[in-house]
Amino acid sequence: MTTDKYLEPFLTVKDSGIHGKGLFSTIDIPEGSKIFVIKGEAISEEECIKRETDGNVYIFWNDYNYIDTSMTDKIKYINHNCDCNCDVLENNEESLLLSAYRDIKAGEELTIDYGYEEIYELCKCSICA
Repeated sequence: MTTDKYLEPFLTVKDSGIHGKGLFSTIDIPEGSKIFVIKGEAISEEECIKRETDGNVYIFWNDYNYIDTSMTDKIKYINHNCDCNCDVLENNEESLLLSAYRDIKAGEELTIDYGYEEIYELCKCSICA
């Protein structure tokens, strides 16, 4: 397995109880594990605003670039949860790293805290409900 793949072969997309489709692990993942390199198209702030206006919600920021993941097979399906089990960490100018914030059981949905104010108004997780 290459370092860009990490645990990607053990991730699957299926129906989510949170929203639409979700990203799930097929194996137990220990806290602190590097799960996945988040890559996509690096775009400018201007292009990010345009795409978000057009409904693209699959864009990450890595302190250097906006990264549009809408054309990816898996990471675009990661859902928000205020009690998330994953962190998004800096990696390099063109990518980020998905890491296990806590132990994750096989079959569990991977989640992150999207970290923008509007999400908390819409969130229906156990913390916000």
